[in-house]
Amino acid sequence: MKSTVKFQLIAMMFLMFFSWGAWYGQMSKYLLTTLGATGDQVGNAYTTFSIAAIFAPFFVGLIADRFFSAQKVMGFLNILGGVILYFLSQTKDPEIFFWYILAYTLCFAPNLALSNSIAMNQMQNPEKEFPAIRVFGTLAWIAVTNLVGYLGVGDNVMIFQIAMVSALLLGLMSFFLPKTSPTATGPSTFGQIIGKDAFVLFKDRSFLIFFISSVLICIPLSFYYAWANPSLTDGYKMAFPSADPTTFRIENIMSLGQVSEVLFMLLLPFAFGKFGVKKILIVGLLAWMLRFVFFGYGDPASSQWMLYAAILLHGVCYDFFFVSGMIYTDQKAGEKIKSQAQALISLATYGIGMYIGSIVSGKVKDQYTAGGVTDWLHVWLVP
Repeated sequence: MKSTVKFQLIAMMFLMFFSWGAWYGQMSKYLLTTLGATGDQVGNAYTTFSIAAIFAPFFVGLIADRFFSAQKVMGFLNILGGVILYFLSQTKDPEIFFWYILAYTLCFAPNLALSNSIAMNQMQNPEKEFPAIRVFGTLAWIAVTNLVGYLGVGDNVMIFQIAMVSALLLGLMSFFLPKTSPTATGPSTFGQIIGKDAFVLFKDRSFLIFFISSVLICIPLSFYYAWANPSLTDGYKMAFPSADPTTFRIENIMSLGQVSEVLFMLLLPFAFGKFGVKKILIVGLLAWMLRFVFFGYGDPASSQWMLYAAILLHGVCYDFFFVSGMIYTDQKAGEKIKSQAQALISLATYGIGMYIGSIVSGKVKDQYTAGGVTDWLHVWLVP
């Protein structure tokens, strides 16, 4: 791969995740603090990404893979997304906000598949070359959350303005990315897109258990994405009421989760060789349980280490379950249904699982909120 192409792909990944990371973990605090939203409205806002994740395979499979070059589709979607973010940043009504964020996520979600397609089309050996490109997405998430924390704008509309500028830059740059022509031929059926042929894997008891576990684990994952930032913010305010809230820099603290993700990603090949996929998946599940106990009982004044441990466990939780799960699915599926099996897992987890989790997390937050004060202990112990 030419160095200029490699730089283009790195910039693509960086800008895409920079735009996403600018608002995703902070959106709940913005909605609660600036727009005065309820927990239910926050939960509904987070369902939009799940809705977009469900529709993205249809868009990519039926349109992007067949009629237009991937880089042009990506350019159009990001410019449109930037325009939508501008109008989103102008609204003060959480109900109207929902429709804007839904429109934006519908533009953003296809980028995840399109960027992979553009990158891998330029690679001779994607298994070895792709991780070195993809890691810049995680580094971008770390960079933007630290920027938001440093500026102290986690509850400010600026998080969407940063995303808007990044989306527009990515949109313009996409038209100059390496050409990735449509490759799909013949009719594409509904069953192929949802991975119908991969349903045969459900006859395997271990895969069926893994599939069900994947859906269920995305419910508490939604709690983390939606409520980690507000709960930490409230915790520090209660522990240090006289301190300036901007000094807590919650976004900087939470970025340690992505640092952990990078480190455990590097350890994953060693763990596979030493323990095997099933033990790794079990460790990932146990880590999820432990982190919510830490979030529930951690206190900035007396047991701050629990909160840091809960954040640092993100790498174990994500890499040892989700990334390992993708590899496990790949091994189980075989060559003929490999793509459909991965589509089926993505549809079930990021689509169905996180949709349910977002709805439930919003209702649970309202259930344990009275007089504007939330009992975060019980919120975190529900998952």
